[in-house]
Amino acid sequence: MRTGPDAIDRLRDPAAKVSSHYVVEEDGTVFRLVPEQRRAAHAGISHWRGHTALNGRSIGIEIVNPGHEWGYRPFPALQMAAVCDLCLEIIARHPIPARNVVAHSDVAPDRKEDPGELFDWDGLARNGVGLWPRHDPAPPPDAATLPLLGTIGYRTDLPLPVLVTAFQRHWLQHRTDGIADADTRARIAAVAALCG
Repeated sequence: MRTGPDAIDRLRDPAAKVSSHYVVEEDGTVFRLVPEQRRAAHAGISHWRGHTALNGRSIGIEIVNPGHEWGYRPFPALQMAAVCDLCLEIIARHPIPARNVVAHSDVAPDRKEDPGELFDWDGLARNGVGLWPRHDPAPPPDAATLPLLGTIGYRTDLPLPVLVTAFQRHWLQHRTDGIADADTRARIAAVAALCG
């Protein structure tokens, strides 16, 4: 959506059949739309670490940004701080492993791009939300790419470039070309080591 109010209006509209537990505005304001113990329709057809239909087993946070369609831009510091604080509160209430703090683009890589390559996953991990590798090993062979993406949590029945692009949006953000070159394979191996 183009604006936060537009997104909230859509998420509150029963006809839209979409919802999320939280929305975080660009100024850091947090809106709670659905209680955490109830299902929200934010992930749609989704998969992570062998589980499908993630709406029934996840907490969805929508983060206001026009996105790739309407003028994608960096996330303001106040917004990122609010996202971090909200995630820390949620993690304190629920036993969510760091490897399961993921993006819509991770759980539905063939349909979703958000929050995208400008989202500060590294900063969140430094504050205890999610994970981020600090050192990359030597790149594994090409044949290891798909199994390692599966170890991380991605479904492995999609085309490799789709999966690699989703991975890059989260963990190798300076590129989103879907090419599993040596640098990308090394980062995939580093993340897989943290998830295994």
